[in-house]
Amino acid sequence: MIYLDNAATTFPKPVSVRSAVEECMSEWCANPGRSGHRMAMRSAESVYRARLEIADLIGAEADEIVFTQNCTGALNLALHGVLKPGDHVVTTMMEHNSVLRTLNSLRRYGVETTVIRCGKDGTLQAESVRAACRNNTRMIVCTMASNVTGTILPVEEIGKIASERKILFLMDGSQGLGVLEADVDSMGIDLLAASGHKSLMGPQGTGFLYIRRGTPVSPVTEGGTGSESGSIIQPKTVPEGMESGTLNVPGITGLAEGIRFVKRTGLNQIRKREEKLIEYLSSLIRESRDISENILSYGPGETDKKVGIFSFNIRGMNSERAADLLDRRYGIAVRAGFHCAPFAHRAIGTEDGGCVRISVSMFNTERDMYDTAEAIRDIIRIRKRDPDDVECSGSRNDKSE
Repeated sequence: MIYLDNAATTFPKPVSVRSAVEECMSEWCANPGRSGHRMAMRSAESVYRARLEIADLIGAEADEIVFTQNCTGALNLALHGVLKPGDHVVTTMMEHNSVLRTLNSLRRYGVETTVIRCGKDGTLQAESVRAACRNNTRMIVCTMASNVTGTILPVEEIGKIASERKILFLMDGSQGLGVLEADVDSMGIDLLAASGHKSLMGPQGTGFLYIRRGTPVSPVTEGGTGSESGSIIQPKTVPEGMESGTLNVPGITGLAEGIRFVKRTGLNQIRKREEKLIEYLSSLIRESRDISENILSYGPGETDKKVGIFSFNIRGMNSERAADLLDRRYGIAVRAGFHCAPFAHRAIGTEDGGCVRISVSMFNTERDMYDTAEAIRDIIRIRKRDPDDVECSGSRNDKSE
């Protein structure tokens, strides 16, 4: 298997991550903050060290980090925990449904949303965000990079606009953190949501929300916190009041080790590696007339303007059919369809059938890229020779999210 679905979940995980999870589960996995025995204390220490690792990565403090089940949970906490009736939110067409569906749901409570148009390559003009702000704009929400095209959005400029207007800035770091530099102070970020299982190399079921000290966020899940246990009133302290229930200690332990791996390797090295792989794949496609004349590609042409994603369609073929062929005939795992980002597909012109997404990690190789280009070439040749052999008899719905 050539695994090229890293924008969904990175695979494989570093050996050190797997070892850290196994050690936790086999030697000291108890409830942190609930009991005073040594195993519980060891779990609490591991969770705190993970907070320190995240804080160091983004220029924050440990007590500003709230653990969540995933980035979706972090975004829901940020949006439901802050927005009130009468508030206005500015966001973009490149956002994931974790943002779009949550904002759509908040409409019933009187929260208004303006979605900023993006270019055909997924790019966004920061000044269009400024123009959309109103007197009642409470928050600007923007992804660090598109999960469809990989396009890097101008989050630093948007952060400046938010700071000037005294508007909260929520950044979705799922597709950028672990590859791109992020500093919450210099970028004017008040809230940063991220998943642990993508470029941070942690296990699935992990994520976090950075909450700048003093930012008013109400808990959205209530229950046991390990602190103030004698009261039936939910504490609002950060982070404990936002983390009701037992934490995923093995996952958080693995996430901390994933971040250490990223730091040891170096963000610049990871970024250069992924850029090199995507550029090599792009060059193979450009230089092959058989391929280039028969596919449509999406997103910026320059690899330095996007993270490690290459999205495309084969002319005359449903995207899910192409992905299915890559998997079954060539052992290449990619993602097809709408990628839980419907407005992004409107922006790039693929709203009718989505597209095929190739996404790399630092563990991929040039040979992976060569074999993928050859597989695409082969599918195109088969389609030309015998259209019935590879054409879809009917398009399938994108059921995966």
